[in-house]
Amino acid sequence: MIGELYGVDGRALSRQYKSNLSNFKDWKAGCHAADYLIYPQNISKQLSIDETAFTNGDLYTIVTSKQAKGKKGSIVAIVKGVQAEHVSKCIKLIPKSQRDKVEEITLDMAHTMINISTNTFPKAKQVTDRFHVQKLANEAVQNMRIKYRWEAFDIDNAEFELAKSKGITYVAELLPNGDTLKQLLVRSRCLLFKHHSKWTEKQKERSKILFERYPEIHKAYKLSMALYYIYENIKDKGVAYTKLAHWYNDVEKSEFKIFNTVIRTIQQHYISILNYFDNRSTNASAESFNSKIKAFRSQFRGVRDVNYFLFRLEKIFA
Repeated sequence: MIGELYGVDGRALSRQYKSNLSNFKDWKAGCHAADYLIYPQNISKQLSIDETAFTNGDLYTIVTSKQAKGKKGSIVAIVKGVQAEHVSKCIKLIPKSQRDKVEEITLDMAHTMINISTNTFPKAKQVTDRFHVQKLANEAVQNMRIKYRWEAFDIDNAEFELAKSKGITYVAELLPNGDTLKQLLVRSRCLLFKHHSKWTEKQKERSKILFERYPEIHKAYKLSMALYYIYENIKDKGVAYTKLAHWYNDVEKSEFKIFNTVIRTIQQHYISILNYFDNRSTNASAESFNSKIKAFRSQFRGVRDVNYFLFRLEKIFA
């Protein structure tokens, strides 16, 4: 952009910066950068761990400091891959005395991230990101909607074939809001992700028709929102424990098989899920940092030279 403004070849300027101005050639970490980078000086009491892809689907595990708030000093470690043994070995290059300073680490529910955190930050309390738990409940509701949607397609196709065999024109039933049944189930997707207080007037009208037609979707939606309420409003860990136990019982009573995954997940991660209510920490900082990396990657139209990409990340965020 600057090159074009002043009549300079932008590509030539970029090559000149990489080769001569940036000190990239003298980068000491360059010999192992594609495998791992560590920044012990950026360790803080609260960390996040997540995975992201740089190019061609190659995954990297990234540990970031919450204290830096996505700015300089954010990156604690970048390690190629998500294999727990390898990633742990690289992060352990940071002295144990510094790793033991970490009090809390937020993460998703991937077992690899849990194993890495346990191996490298043994004194840190693990906190399961609330949004991953809520996402499971939301997806359970959506799966139920999709199941009914396919059923509506089958019914619609059968009625069309019947009308065709009788030589008459098939006209789909129109609901009070002007939707067909198929449209109702397609257009209800967004409203089922939201709390009812955030619905538009059209979504309120659509939800009323949807829930009258499909009371099971209504029950599933209420279960999902009950979980949302716990996360949004409960501040005390003891109260949260009780509320989650009641919610668990309500799910079991509903006998919705589609919620079994949610139940099993809560069973497996009960302690780290409850740890959220100590400081209400989430993995949002890690997700935000991943977005910055993706934006940075797209700005330069992909990653052609991984080492150089990591070098630029270091200059900005480490």
